[in-house]
Amino acid sequence: MSTAFAIGLGTKNAKGEWLEVYYQAPLFQPSADIITAAKDAIGYEGGNQAVEVDGGELEALAAALEAVAPEQAKLARACTESQKPVVVTVLESDAQSASTPEVYLKLHLLSHRLVKPHGINLDGMFGLLPNVAWTNLGAIDLAELPEAQLQARLKGELLSVNSVDKFPRMTDYVVPSGVRIAHTARVRLGAHIGEGTTVMHEGFVNFNAGTLGVSMVEGRISAGVVVGNGSDLGGGCSTMGTLSGGGNIIISVGENCLLGANAGTGIPMGDRCTIESGLYITAGTKILVLDDAKNVVETVKGRDLAGKSDLLFRRNSISGAVECVTNKSAIQLNEELHANN
Repeated sequence: MSTAFAIGLGTKNAKGEWLEVYYQAPLFQPSADIITAAKDAIGYEGGNQAVEVDGGELEALAAALEAVAPEQAKLARACTESQKPVVVTVLESDAQSASTPEVYLKLHLLSHRLVKPHGINLDGMFGLLPNVAWTNLGAIDLAELPEAQLQARLKGELLSVNSVDKFPRMTDYVVPSGVRIAHTARVRLGAHIGEGTTVMHEGFVNFNAGTLGVSMVEGRISAGVVVGNGSDLGGGCSTMGTLSGGGNIIISVGENCLLGANAGTGIPMGDRCTIESGLYITAGTKILVLDDAKNVVETVKGRDLAGKSDLLFRRNSISGAVECVTNKSAIQLNEELHANN
């Protein structure tokens, strides 16, 4: 079974290089009939390909898709009127991307919730994503931006540059159902926003990251970080990504967790965990583990508590020491910690 299929409208620079691609209705694991239609109509030869097509090829593709995927046929036919380049992208396998349209398809799959974060291969993507000026008139090559600004001024118009980045904002491409996003520029394409999630004005969600269910996001979800259903990320809080410093530990937040305002985590969290406001837990943080009677039974590092559930992390307001309180007995917790050594 193939990995993905999509018909996209894109933007190229003056050199004919892809800047971005919009896929209105990508398919994950499309049927064999759809792939056969692409082979018959547009000359798709197998493997992972992004095939630029003209109006005649789109008509042929629409006819081939009519019986097996009517919505895709309708889209193909609509694209025959496009003034922008049209591309049909087929991913036979989840191999490393070889073109900008392939990367954009994978980012769309994430934001359409067709795959979860870490559910698709994004290796090598940065070298295939050009740095682009994202404007009120769409994507513009940075080398071509001054001329575009001049032409806009000559017409009495203003070309507004919203950002200069490799990633566009998600909502210009995908608006998932059942979400609230107060500041759309703070959610990048490739984010996975679970149904029922609210991203407040200061919330941020990077690509290949996001929420799996109902969550409140007032803090930062860094690249690669996944937040479980029912969790709350307080204002200004932070989750450590894996892109900086060569880190390879995937940080996650379990279900029904709370990261207080300005708190943060650099370790994976289990379910029903809380980090009090202002406290940042890293893998090397020295933590005093307390039993039910609030007696210290162990001093551990943050990494020793990674993935454990039902933990409360707090800072002692008198000594300044970082403490962890659990509902489990000290003996049980102690055994778990030693088992990981």
